[in-house]
Amino acid sequence: MKIEFYKHNIDESDISRVEGVLRSIFLTTGDIVQNFEDQLAWYLGSKNVIGVTSCTAALHLCLLAWEIGEGDEVITTPMSFCATANAILHAGATPVFVDVEEETGNLNVELIEDAITEKTKAIMPVHLYGQLCDMRKIHKIAQNHNLVVIEDAAHAIEAQRDGIKPGDLSDCVCFSFYATKNITSGEGGAIATNNTEKAKLLYMLRLHGIDKSAIDRYTKRYQHWDMSVLGWKYNMDNIQASLLIGQLERIDKFWERRDYLWNLYEEKLRDNAGIEILKTVAGSRHAHHLFTILVTDRKRDSVLFSLQEKGVGVAVNYRPIHLLKYYRSRFGYKEGDFPVAEKIGARTISIPLYPGLKDIEVDYIVTSLQHIL
Repeated sequence: MKIEFYKHNIDESDISRVEGVLRSIFLTTGDIVQNFEDQLAWYLGSKNVIGVTSCTAALHLCLLAWEIGEGDEVITTPMSFCATANAILHAGATPVFVDVEEETGNLNVELIEDAITEKTKAIMPVHLYGQLCDMRKIHKIAQNHNLVVIEDAAHAIEAQRDGIKPGDLSDCVCFSFYATKNITSGEGGAIATNNTEKAKLLYMLRLHGIDKSAIDRYTKRYQHWDMSVLGWKYNMDNIQASLLIGQLERIDKFWERRDYLWNLYEEKLRDNAGIEILKTVAGSRHAHHLFTILVTDRKRDSVLFSLQEKGVGVAVNYRPIHLLKYYRSRFGYKEGDFPVAEKIGARTISIPLYPGLKDIEVDYIVTSLQHIL
Protein backbone atom coordinates (compact mmCIF):
# COMPACT_ATOMS: atom_id res chain seq x y z
CA MET A 1 0.00 0.00 0.00
CA LYS A 2 1.22 3.52 -0.83
CA ILE A 3 0.02 6.28 1.51
CA GLU A 4 1.13 9.84 0.81
CA PHE A 5 2.23 11.98 3.75
CA TYR A 6 -0.21 14.67 2.63
CA LYS A 7 -2.93 15.23 0.04
CA HIS A 8 -4.61 18.60 -0.47
CA ASN A 9 -8.38 19.07 -0.33
CA ILE A 10 -8.84 21.04 -3.55
CA ASP A 11 -12.03 20.10 -5.42
CA GLU A 12 -13.67 21.02 -8.73
CA SER A 13 -15.33 24.12 -7.27
CA ASP A 14 -11.90 25.44 -6.23
CA ILE A 15 -10.50 24.71 -9.69
CA SER A 16 -13.48 26.50 -11.24
CA ARG A 17 -12.81 29.59 -9.11
CA VAL A 18 -9.18 29.62 -10.21
CA GLU A 19 -10.24 29.19 -13.83
CA GLY A 20 -12.53 32.19 -13.46
CA VAL A 21 -9.58 34.32 -12.34
CA LEU A 22 -7.36 32.99 -15.14
CA ARG A 23 -10.04 33.94 -17.68
CA SER A 24 -10.37 37.41 -16.17
CA ILE A 25 -8.20 40.42 -16.92
CA PHE A 26 -6.86 40.84 -13.37
CA LEU A 27 -4.55 38.19 -11.89
CA THR A 28 -2.68 40.06 -9.17
CA THR A 29 -3.92 41.59 -5.89
CA GLY A 30 -7.52 42.69 -6.38
CA ASP A 31 -11.14 42.12 -5.38
CA ILE A 32 -10.68 38.35 -4.94
CA VAL A 33 -7.90 38.92 -2.41
CA GLN A 34 -10.05 41.43 -0.55
CA ASN A 35 -12.93 38.94 -0.54
CA PHE A 36 -10.70 36.28 0.99
CA GLU A 37 -9.31 38.75 3.54
CA ASP A 38 -12.85 39.71 4.58
CA GLN A 39 -13.92 36.07 4.92
CA LEU A 40 -10.86 35.12 6.96
CA ALA A 41 -11.34 38.18 9.21
CA TRP A 42 -14.92 37.04 9.85
CA TYR A 43 -13.80 33.47 10.58
CA LEU A 44 -11.15 34.63 13.06
CA GLY A 45 -13.18 37.47 14.55
CA SER A 46 -10.40 39.89 13.62
CA LYS A 47 -10.77 43.49 12.45
CA ASN A 48 -8.16 43.25 9.70
CA VAL A 49 -6.54 40.57 7.53
CA ILE A 50 -3.67 41.17 5.10
CA GLY A 51 -3.01 38.48 2.48
CA VAL A 52 0.67 37.84 1.75
CA THR A 53 2.91 35.34 -0.04
CA SER A 54 3.89 33.16 2.94
CA CYS A 55 3.87 32.93 6.71
CA THR A 56 7.56 33.87 6.61
CA ALA A 57 6.62 37.08 4.81
CA ALA A 58 3.87 37.67 7.36
CA LEU A 59 6.27 37.32 10.30
CA HIS A 60 8.83 39.57 8.63
CA LEU A 61 6.28 42.30 7.88
CA CYS A 62 4.89 42.24 11.42
CA LEU A 63 8.36 42.72 12.85
CA LEU A 64 8.88 45.67 10.49
CA ALA A 65 5.46 47.18 11.23
CA TRP A 66 6.08 47.09 14.98
CA GLU A 67 9.56 48.57 14.43
CA ILE A 68 11.54 45.61 15.74
CA GLY A 69 15.00 45.47 14.24
CA GLU A 70 18.70 46.10 14.76
CA GLY A 71 19.76 45.63 18.39
CA ASP A 72 16.43 44.15 19.47
CA GLU A 73 15.75 40.65 20.81
CA VAL A 74 12.70 38.48 20.17
CA ILE A 75 11.91 35.54 22.44
CA THR A 76 10.77 32.45 20.58
CA THR A 77 10.98 28.66 20.51
CA PRO A 78 13.71 26.43 19.08
CA MET A 79 11.01 23.84 18.29
CA SER A 80 9.71 25.19 14.98
CA PHE A 81 10.53 25.42 11.30
CA CYS A 82 13.58 27.63 10.75
CA ALA A 83 11.41 30.32 9.10
CA THR A 84 10.32 31.55 12.53
CA ALA A 85 13.84 32.51 13.59
CA ASN A 86 14.90 33.44 10.05
CA ALA A 87 12.23 36.15 9.90
CA ILE A 88 13.60 37.67 13.09
CA LEU A 89 17.11 37.74 11.62
CA HIS A 90 15.88 39.26 8.35
CA ALA A 91 14.30 42.08 10.36
CA GLY A 92 17.73 42.74 11.88
CA ALA A 93 16.81 41.47 15.35
CA THR A 94 18.15 38.49 17.31
CA PRO A 95 16.10 35.39 18.18
CA VAL A 96 16.40 34.37 21.82
CA PHE A 97 15.30 30.79 22.32
CA VAL A 98 13.40 29.48 25.33
CA ASP A 99 12.91 25.76 25.88
CA VAL A 100 9.56 24.05 25.44
CA GLU A 101 7.06 22.07 27.50
CA GLU A 102 7.68 18.33 27.51
CA GLU A 103 3.94 17.57 27.36
CA THR A 104 3.06 19.75 24.34
CA GLY A 105 6.26 20.91 22.62
CA ASN A 106 5.05 24.51 22.94
CA LEU A 107 6.98 27.43 24.41
CA ASN A 108 7.42 26.99 28.16
CA VAL A 109 5.89 30.19 29.48
CA GLU A 110 7.48 29.66 32.91
CA LEU A 111 10.91 30.29 31.34
CA ILE A 112 10.06 33.44 29.38
CA GLU A 113 10.69 36.07 32.05
CA ASP A 114 14.17 34.74 32.77
CA ALA A 115 15.05 35.38 29.10
CA ILE A 116 13.86 39.00 29.08
CA THR A 117 16.57 41.69 28.91
CA GLU A 118 16.60 45.42 28.23
CA LYS A 119 16.91 44.49 24.54
CA THR A 120 13.78 42.32 24.45
CA LYS A 121 11.04 43.87 22.31
CA ALA A 122 8.76 40.96 21.42
CA ILE A 123 7.62 37.41 22.07
CA MET A 124 6.93 35.15 19.08
CA PRO A 125 5.08 32.02 20.26
CA VAL A 126 4.60 29.15 17.80
CA HIS A 127 1.47 27.00 18.12
CA LEU A 128 3.23 23.73 17.40
CA TYR A 129 1.38 21.06 15.40
CA GLY A 130 -1.90 22.97 15.86
CA GLN A 131 -2.12 23.46 19.63
CA LEU A 132 -2.28 26.99 21.02
CA CYS A 133 0.32 28.11 23.53
CA ASP A 134 -0.90 29.52 26.83
CA MET A 135 -1.74 32.92 25.38
CA ARG A 136 -3.28 34.24 28.59
CA LYS A 137 0.03 33.89 30.43
CA ILE A 138 2.05 35.15 27.46
CA HIS A 139 -0.27 38.17 27.16
CA LYS A 140 0.18 38.95 30.87
CA ILE A 141 3.98 38.71 30.63
CA ALA A 142 3.97 40.94 27.56
CA GLN A 143 1.81 43.54 29.30
CA ASN A 144 4.05 43.55 32.38
CA HIS A 145 7.16 44.14 30.27
CA ASN A 146 5.66 46.27 27.46
CA LEU A 147 6.43 43.67 24.79
CA VAL A 148 4.87 43.07 21.38
CA VAL A 149 3.36 39.62 20.78
CA ILE A 150 3.52 38.20 17.25
CA GLU A 151 1.92 34.75 16.97
CA ASP A 152 3.18 32.16 14.51
CA ALA A 153 -0.03 30.22 13.83
CA ALA A 154 1.16 28.49 10.66
CA HIS A 155 -0.22 25.23 12.10
CA ALA A 156 -3.20 26.57 14.00
CA ILE A 157 -5.77 28.45 11.95
CA GLU A 158 -8.70 26.53 13.53
CA ALA A 159 -7.27 26.28 17.05
CA GLN A 160 -8.76 27.58 20.30
CA ARG A 161 -7.75 27.39 23.95
CA ASP A 162 -10.13 28.35 26.76
CA GLY A 163 -12.22 30.18 24.16
CA ILE A 164 -9.21 32.13 22.87
CA LYS A 165 -8.53 32.12 19.12
CA PRO A 166 -5.24 32.97 17.39
CA GLY A 167 -4.82 36.74 17.50
CA ASP A 168 -7.27 37.43 20.33
CA LEU A 169 -4.54 38.28 22.87
CA SER A 170 -1.68 39.42 20.66
CA ASP A 171 -0.72 42.37 18.51
CA CYS A 172 -0.88 40.25 15.37
CA VAL A 173 -0.97 36.65 14.20
CA CYS A 174 0.53 35.02 11.10
CA PHE A 175 -0.82 32.09 9.08
CA SER A 176 0.53 29.79 6.38
CA PHE A 177 -1.20 28.41 3.29
CA TYR A 178 1.77 26.33 2.20
CA ALA A 179 1.12 23.13 0.22
CA THR A 180 0.75 20.89 3.30
CA LYS A 181 -1.32 23.25 5.46
CA ASN A 182 -4.94 22.71 6.49
CA ILE A 183 -6.05 25.05 3.70
CA THR A 184 -3.60 25.76 0.91
CA SER A 185 -2.80 27.91 -2.08
CA GLY A 186 0.49 26.12 -2.71
CA GLU A 187 2.30 29.13 -1.31
CA GLY A 188 0.64 31.90 0.67
CA GLY A 189 0.09 33.47 4.05
CA ALA A 190 -1.88 36.06 5.98
CA ILE A 191 -1.67 38.46 8.90
CA ALA A 192 -4.58 39.20 11.22
CA THR A 193 -4.56 42.17 13.58
CA ASN A 194 -7.05 44.26 15.51
CA ASN A 195 -4.74 47.27 15.22
CA THR A 196 -6.21 49.13 12.25
CA GLU A 197 -3.40 51.68 12.02
CA LYS A 198 -0.80 48.93 11.81
CA ALA A 199 -2.99 47.14 9.25
CA LYS A 200 -2.88 50.21 7.00
CA LEU A 201 0.91 50.14 7.26
CA LEU A 202 1.03 46.39 6.55
CA TYR A 203 -1.04 46.82 3.37
CA MET A 204 1.64 49.22 2.14
CA LEU A 205 4.61 47.20 3.40
CA ARG A 206 3.47 44.11 1.46
CA LEU A 207 3.76 46.07 -1.81
CA HIS A 208 6.99 48.08 -1.70
CA GLY A 209 5.48 50.73 0.58
CA ILE A 210 3.25 51.98 -2.25
CA ASP A 211 0.04 53.72 -1.17
CA LYS A 212 -2.11 52.59 -4.15
CA SER A 213 -2.73 48.98 -5.15
CA ALA A 214 -2.60 47.79 -8.75
CA ILE A 215 -6.38 47.49 -8.92
CA ASP A 216 -6.71 51.14 -7.87
CA ARG A 217 -4.21 52.20 -10.51
CA TYR A 218 -5.49 50.21 -13.46
CA THR A 219 -9.20 49.44 -13.09
CA LYS A 220 -10.44 52.86 -12.03
CA ARG A 221 -9.54 56.38 -13.04
CA TYR A 222 -5.75 56.43 -12.93
CA GLN A 223 -4.35 57.44 -9.56
CA HIS A 224 -0.77 58.52 -9.11
CA TRP A 225 0.88 56.50 -6.40
CA ASP A 226 3.56 57.43 -3.92
CA MET A 227 5.94 55.44 -1.73
CA SER A 228 6.03 56.56 1.88
CA VAL A 229 7.79 53.60 3.54
CA LEU A 230 10.33 50.99 2.43
CA GLY A 231 8.40 47.79 1.82
CA TRP A 232 8.75 44.39 0.19
CA LYS A 233 7.04 42.39 -2.59
CA TYR A 234 4.87 40.15 -0.44
CA ASN A 235 1.34 40.68 -1.81
CA MET A 236 -1.06 37.75 -2.28
CA ASP A 237 -2.59 37.53 -5.77
CA ASN A 238 -6.11 36.76 -6.98
CA ILE A 239 -5.12 33.27 -8.12
CA GLN A 240 -3.99 32.27 -4.63
CA ALA A 241 -7.01 33.89 -2.99
CA SER A 242 -9.47 32.19 -5.35
CA LEU A 243 -8.02 28.81 -4.37
CA LEU A 244 -8.44 29.59 -0.66
CA ILE A 245 -11.99 30.98 -0.57
CA GLY A 246 -13.79 27.67 -1.09
CA GLN A 247 -11.47 25.81 1.28
CA LEU A 248 -12.14 28.39 3.97
CA GLU A 249 -15.87 27.76 3.53
CA ARG A 250 -15.23 24.03 4.14
CA ILE A 251 -12.61 24.45 6.87
CA ASP A 252 -14.77 23.13 9.71
CA LYS A 253 -15.74 20.08 7.66
CA PHE A 254 -12.05 19.40 7.06
CA TRP A 255 -11.32 19.79 10.77
CA GLU A 256 -14.10 17.39 11.77
CA ARG A 257 -12.60 14.66 9.59
CA ARG A 258 -9.08 15.28 10.94
CA ASP A 259 -10.46 15.25 14.48
CA TYR A 260 -12.05 11.86 13.81
CA LEU A 261 -8.78 10.50 12.37
CA TRP A 262 -6.80 11.98 15.27
CA ASN A 263 -9.01 10.20 17.80
CA LEU A 264 -8.74 7.00 15.77
CA TYR A 265 -4.94 7.18 15.90
CA GLU A 266 -4.97 7.91 19.64
CA GLU A 267 -7.29 4.99 20.35
CA LYS A 268 -5.17 2.54 18.37
CA LEU A 269 -1.76 3.81 19.52
CA ARG A 270 -2.47 4.72 23.14
CA ASP A 271 -1.28 1.46 24.70
CA ASN A 272 1.57 0.70 22.30
CA ALA A 273 4.93 0.36 24.03
CA GLY A 274 7.61 2.57 22.55
CA ILE A 275 5.20 5.27 21.32
CA GLU A 276 4.25 8.51 23.08
CA ILE A 277 1.75 11.10 21.89
CA LEU A 278 2.01 14.73 22.92
CA LYS A 279 -0.73 15.96 25.22
CA THR A 280 -3.75 17.95 24.06
CA VAL A 281 -4.46 20.59 26.71
CA ALA A 282 -7.88 20.33 28.38
CA GLY A 283 -10.31 23.00 27.22
CA SER A 284 -8.58 23.43 23.88
CA ARG A 285 -9.48 22.80 20.27
CA HIS A 286 -6.40 21.35 18.60
CA ALA A 287 -6.17 22.32 14.92
CA HIS A 288 -4.83 18.83 14.13
CA HIS A 289 -2.31 20.03 11.58
CA LEU A 290 0.28 17.32 12.29
CA PHE A 291 -0.11 14.02 14.10
CA THR A 292 3.27 13.35 15.65
CA ILE A 293 4.46 10.36 17.61
CA LEU A 294 7.54 10.14 19.79
CA VAL A 295 9.70 7.02 19.67
CA THR A 296 13.00 6.37 21.41
CA ASP A 297 15.75 8.53 19.93
CA ARG A 298 17.89 5.48 19.19
CA LYS A 299 15.13 4.07 17.00
CA ARG A 300 13.69 7.19 15.38
CA ASP A 301 15.48 7.09 12.02
CA SER A 302 15.13 3.33 11.84
CA VAL A 303 11.36 3.63 12.37
CA LEU A 304 11.21 6.51 9.89
CA PHE A 305 12.94 4.56 7.12
CA SER A 306 10.99 1.37 7.86
CA LEU A 307 7.69 3.22 7.48
CA GLN A 308 8.88 4.60 4.16
CA GLU A 309 9.79 1.09 3.02
CA LYS A 310 6.23 0.03 3.84
CA GLY A 311 4.89 2.85 1.64
CA VAL A 312 3.93 5.28 4.41
CA GLY A 313 4.82 8.95 3.89
CA VAL A 314 6.49 10.49 6.94
CA ALA A 315 8.26 13.68 8.03
CA VAL A 316 10.29 15.04 10.95
CA ASN A 317 8.82 18.19 12.51
CA TYR A 318 11.31 19.38 13.65
CA ARG A 319 14.99 19.22 14.31
CA PRO A 320 15.47 22.09 16.79
CA ILE A 321 16.50 25.34 15.11
CA HIS A 322 19.48 25.94 17.38
CA LEU A 323 21.11 22.70 16.20
CA LEU A 324 20.90 23.57 12.50
CA LYS A 325 24.29 24.26 10.93
CA TYR A 326 23.74 27.99 10.36
CA TYR A 327 22.58 28.68 13.92
CA ARG A 328 25.36 26.59 15.45
CA SER A 329 27.92 28.50 13.39
CA ARG A 330 26.53 32.00 13.92
CA PHE A 331 25.50 31.79 17.58
CA GLY A 332 27.62 28.95 18.96
CA TYR A 333 24.70 26.78 20.03
CA LYS A 334 25.43 23.22 21.08
CA GLU A 335 23.64 20.10 22.19
CA GLY A 336 22.28 20.48 25.70
CA ASP A 337 21.32 24.16 25.36
CA PHE A 338 17.57 23.39 25.14
CA PRO A 339 17.22 19.80 26.32
CA VAL A 340 13.45 19.37 26.07
CA ALA A 341 13.32 20.65 22.48
CA GLU A 342 16.27 18.38 21.67
CA LYS A 343 14.54 15.38 23.24
CA ILE A 344 11.40 15.93 21.17
CA GLY A 345 13.38 16.73 18.03
CA ALA A 346 15.33 13.48 18.31
CA ARG A 347 12.21 11.36 18.78
CA THR A 348 9.47 12.91 16.65
CA ILE A 349 7.88 11.40 13.55
CA SER A 350 4.87 12.92 11.76
CA ILE A 351 2.53 10.42 10.14
CA PRO A 352 -0.23 11.07 7.57
CA LEU A 353 -3.20 13.19 8.68
CA TYR A 354 -5.56 14.80 6.16
CA PRO A 355 -9.30 14.64 5.39
CA GLY A 356 -8.83 12.28 2.44
CA LEU A 357 -7.03 9.68 4.57
CA LYS A 358 -9.13 6.49 4.77
CA ASP A 359 -9.81 4.48 7.92
CA ILE A 360 -8.24 1.43 6.31
CA GLU A 361 -5.09 3.46 5.67
CA VAL A 362 -4.95 4.44 9.35
CA ASP A 363 -5.21 0.73 10.20
CA TYR A 364 -2.32 -0.03 7.84
CA ILE A 365 -0.14 2.75 9.32
CA VAL A 366 -0.84 1.59 12.89
CA THR A 367 -0.20 -2.06 12.03
CA SER A 368 3.03 -1.09 10.28
CA LEU A 369 4.19 0.81 13.37
CA GLN A 370 3.35 -2.10 15.63
CA HIS A 371 5.34 -4.51 13.46
CA ILE A 372 8.33 -2.14 13.31
CA LEU A 373 8.40 -1.49 17.04
